[in-house]
Amino acid sequence: GDGWSLGPLSADLATAYAARCRGEEPQWAPLPAQYADYTLWQHELLGEAADQDSLFTRQLSYWKGQLSELPEQIRLPVDRPRPATTSYRGGHLAIELDAELHAGLVGLGREHGASVYMVLQAALATLLHKLGAGEDIPVGSLIAGRTDQALDDLVGFFVNTLVLRTDTSGDPTFAELLGRVRESALAAYANQDLPFEHLVEALNPSRSLARQPLFQVLLALQNVPRSEFALSGLAAEIVLVRTPTAMFDLGFHLLERGGTGGPAEGIVGRVEYSTDLFDHATVEALVDRWLRLLAAVVAEPDRPLSRIDVLTAEERHELLVERNDTASEAPATSLPALFEAQVRATPQVEAVVFEDTVLTYRELNARANRLAHALIARGVGPEQVVAVRLPRSVELVVAVLAVLKTGAAYLPVDPDYPAARIAYMLEDARPAVVLDDLADVTPAGEQPETDPVVALDARHPAYVIYTSGSTGRPKAVVMPAAGLVNLLGWHHRAVGGEPGTRTAQFTAISFDVSAQEMLSALLFGKTLVVPTDEQRRSAELLAQWLDRHQVEELFAPNLVVEALAEAAEEAGQALPSLRLIAQAGEAMRLGSALRRFQLRRPGRELHNHYGPAETHVVTAYPLPTDPADCPLPVPIGRPIANCQ
Repeated sequence: GDGWSLGPLSADLATAYAARCRGEEPQWAPLPAQYADYTLWQHELLGEAADQDSLFTRQLSYWKGQLSELPEQIRLPVDRPRPATTSYRGGHLAIELDAELHAGLVGLGREHGASVYMVLQAALATLLHKLGAGEDIPVGSLIAGRTDQALDDLVGFFVNTLVLRTDTSGDPTFAELLGRVRESALAAYANQDLPFEHLVEALNPSRSLARQPLFQVLLALQNVPRSEFALSGLAAEIVLVRTPTAMFDLGFHLLERGGTGGPAEGIVGRVEYSTDLFDHATVEALVDRWLRLLAAVVAEPDRPLSRIDVLTAEERHELLVERNDTASEAPATSLPALFEAQVRATPQVEAVVFEDTVLTYRELNARANRLAHALIARGVGPEQVVAVRLPRSVELVVAVLAVLKTGAAYLPVDPDYPAARIAYMLEDARPAVVLDDLADVTPAGEQPETDPVVALDARHPAYVIYTSGSTGRPKAVVMPAAGLVNLLGWHHRAVGGEPGTRTAQFTAISFDVSAQEMLSALLFGKTLVVPTDEQRRSAELLAQWLDRHQVEELFAPNLVVEALAEAAEEAGQALPSLRLIAQAGEAMRLGSALRRFQLRRPGRELHNHYGPAETHVVTAYPLPTDPADCPLPVPIGRPIANCQ
């Protein structure tokens, strides 16, 4: 039976008990219908699936359109990664909405022609949206299915399951979202006769042992008539028996007291949750947010979703104050000064290696100084831009250092860029000089090899890098020198590495990570090892190159790291020298090949760096040594030093 069946069952039991107490057989009035009649009616109502004009076909067509491109699962604020196979173990949390809030929900619903359930659904979708579930929120709903009064006194299972989909896109007000929910819910109710199992069979969603298909969150609100076991001479009450199971990730099972024509007396119930995913405290916090959100939308339904706050005062203080307490002493120095100090400390250490060319720190500094003096002689200095249009080479590294020594900002221009993009960048940035061939710029003996003396300011631009243009025309990002000094100081403290540590110069020069990659090596005595373009573009060749040069540090996006892990595994290479990988530029994922790659070299560090082009790196997350211990999705971490 279903929840509604408890009423007729208790009435029948009371009638039978009273009769037996009198020594009589119970006399029940015949019911207008039996459950077998209902099943026949349903078959007759739906018709045949092969009939194009049948109700079955029409409703199936509606649901196929309504659930087209439904997300396979929504992202919930879980405590643990979803296991490959769900255990269906569950916990329960009692929930109660007081009479005042209940009355507010009733009033809000009446004002907008919506039921209390629709208000609850819109609020739950809002909460999940604000907790990161996206803009397409499917929620499961139970509907009584007793569409004929003849079924009211019948014990049986009539409940059907509906999938109610909420679109939260466009930052609507809550009232506008409630209108969307009302419209989609009424359409769903008009197509409620198709049994859910037939719908699942017809849609054939991708099946997984880890989750339910179509939806993972259920919201059920019962407003069935109150049942009482009125047994003569006995005190009887209904006792809820809760099994330690959970069918869904989250199931909200609520009962409305009053409110159905009578005064609102409150809403009670429970939240059933999967203990595979959630801790009890997390569900408590989620329910608390939902209750605060409900109160907020009752008070101000015309507030846009973006302005509905789901944080407590304590959480807001933690996020805005405690986690932003990143103050760290930054040295009052410049990028050239840091490099030149390293030259004095490790003059004979290899600074740059490219194919057969090797430059020590002393040699690299001498070349960069000659070029810097040549640029200064051409009027280059602070607040100016020098375009560097050079292929991967030692000369590229020399050029970047030389421009920084003049106090100007370098503008990386990839020679492989389309001519139109290069022309746009040069027209927009208006560099004082374009470096595209160093052969005739700094012949030996024509410029001094001494460090140039330039009045540098931490606010001077260090580089100008153009965004990819994926959202329109490329835009120039100007990075002040102080930002890079801070980033590189934090990087060295977080990552470490002794002089002579071999760091790959893998990243394309047009990508801001290249600045972190090159300067984190050259300002701290490490050896920058530069692969050819052919080696960069082949995971197999890259693995061989890393192994041959015993590279210890690699900066690369997730896609490259995954491909490298697969290529190394196929070649039987553990790359034991590679002790650190820093990933940035895209979402970090932990594929199976990368997991195995990490385990083959105990102690290898994997770092996830995040930051838009406008700020370079702003957060960082060092992954656990064992990838199995890493939360998923991989976090972006917390703010780095002096960033908020």
